[in-house]
Amino acid sequence: MSQSNRQNPIDTLTTNPVGTNAIDGANNVLGSVVDQLVTHHCCRVAKHGQIELPSKKIISNIIEDLRCGLFPGYFGVSDMTVDSMRFHVGATLDRAIIALEEQIRRGLHFTCTRENEETCLRCRLEASDLAHQFLLRLPEIKHYLDTDVAAVCQGDPAVTGPDEAIFCYPGILAITNYRIAHALHQLEVPLIPRIITELAHSLTGIDIHPGAAIGESFFIDHGTGVVVGETCIIGNHVTIYQGVTLGARSIPFDEDGNPIKGVRRHPIVEDNVVIYSGATVLGRITVGQGSIIGGNVWLTRSVPQGSRITQAQLRSEMFAHGAGI
Repeated sequence: MSQSNRQNPIDTLTTNPVGTNAIDGANNVLGSVVDQLVTHHCCRVAKHGQIELPSKKIISNIIEDLRCGLFPGYFGVSDMTVDSMRFHVGATLDRAIIALEEQIRRGLHFTCTRENEETCLRCRLEASDLAHQFLLRLPEIKHYLDTDVAAVCQGDPAVTGPDEAIFCYPGILAITNYRIAHALHQLEVPLIPRIITELAHSLTGIDIHPGAAIGESFFIDHGTGVVVGETCIIGNHVTIYQGVTLGARSIPFDEDGNPIKGVRRHPIVEDNVVIYSGATVLGRITVGQGSIIGGNVWLTRSVPQGSRITQAQLRSEMFAHGAGI
């Protein structure tokens, strides 16, 4: 075929009715899929006029700014002087709190049930108050984190000092996120506390629910695979190793088959307890003060102060009572 008789492929697409039908069909399918995907969210738009969710990216930036304020010189500006530190910390926290207030407002607005014209104003005023209350809690958070860093230095012979613990240890990163999230959780801020702990979870493999209550000098060694449930209570000077689960035995359901929320279903770990790697502690049980729980132990009953629990002890106890045979 001569060059002059060849048809331009672009002309074929624009003039061929089969090609046009194919494109129209694809557009119709796409439109149908889009309609099905947005139906649920249209209810939110109809309720509030627009969708305004907190931004995980912005919240991540806020946490990094707060980390800079809690550990000045270690994160953010690294070449500050003693004279300039106050300025840098003040400027960083100011930026973080302004951004946090907006994210809190979005969380409140998205979850609120008010439908009148005052909704936006009331959410904004409440967000401002919550952000201010959180700011006032930062010194207390700093105190707890200082004890956590000291616990690393006292409990791990491999650490060279607090600088390495702050810079390098995943446990300190996860605990920092947790302590920030816990303060917001106590203020009943929606959505954001869980986002903050899940950001640390994705980075470190350490999953701490913001509702857990954790005392001073908390040391997570290595950390990967650690799970701390929502209603856990952990005392002072507690050490846990990688793979430890402080979880629930089962979830209670109501008459309609829905899970009952707010039940205290996770362990209480008293002061000066050590729980070694792979141990699983389940249910609302108490691990008494000064106890040691060995590696890979499965514990579903309370143990008194000063207990030493190992796999061999548990197996012996099971056979002695005729169970597990």
